[in-house]
Amino acid sequence: MKKRCTAILLAAGEGKRMGGSVAKQYMLLGDKPVIWYGLQAFHASAVIDDILLVVGAGERAYVEKELVEKCGFLKIRRIVEGGAERYLSVQNALMVLRDEEDFTANREGYVFIHDGARPFVTEKLIEDTFRAAEEYGACCAAVPVKDTIKIADEAGFALQTPPRSSLFAVQTPQVFAAPLILEAYARFEEWEKTLPEGGEMPTDDAMIVERFSGAKVKLVEASYKNLKITTQEDLALAEEILKRRGLLYAAYSEK
Repeated sequence: MKKRCTAILLAAGEGKRMGGSVAKQYMLLGDKPVIWYGLQAFHASAVIDDILLVVGAGERAYVEKELVEKCGFLKIRRIVEGGAERYLSVQNALMVLRDEEDFTANREGYVFIHDGARPFVTEKLIEDTFRAAEEYGACCAAVPVKDTIKIADEAGFALQTPPRSSLFAVQTPQVFAAPLILEAYARFEEWEKTLPEGGEMPTDDAMIVERFSGAKVKLVEASYKNLKITTQEDLALAEEILKRRGLLYAAYSEK
């Protein structure tokens, strides 16, 4: 039998680089908020059983009305309040899995962690990352970098040029066996207590798993269109991608 799969969608960011008073995940893309598209993809996927939606402080009522009630996203099992940093938001969602009796079965399944500001996750990518997680225990979506990358020294001079063929830009979803991610975050929380001020924090969940469990993370080929909306330029590009998808859908429907 397929083990239970939980999707954690992160929608607690403030989106400071976007400007304006509306968080990026709630800005309109087409005629729907950005977060709607990721929610729709995970809700429609046969792989996903439950969704934990992580939102910012004071946003629960809006989300319950506009996304749960109006859109009928019945797989949303909990709306979780996020933290000041991304890793704190993930921690809060994992605490639900770890501590609540209703999620006992989920603790033996798989956990998908996805940025709510990535609207173009596909059914295929959800399935591909699930299969990789089943085989390897940990994986993340990624694409080869297109540009030559330079490693700089403290003075800003090029120090090293790693081979481009070995470099990948990591995306989400990142998918893990639930016991693995729960244990890695538990160890991370203990390590965090000893971190000196200004110490370097892990930047994504795969890094936490690598550092605090020793597990290898499989890279799964994704798409450059699976972009994260961070700036106004990203939003404009997302609008163009959405427009092209609509035209392709219309052309297909007419056949």
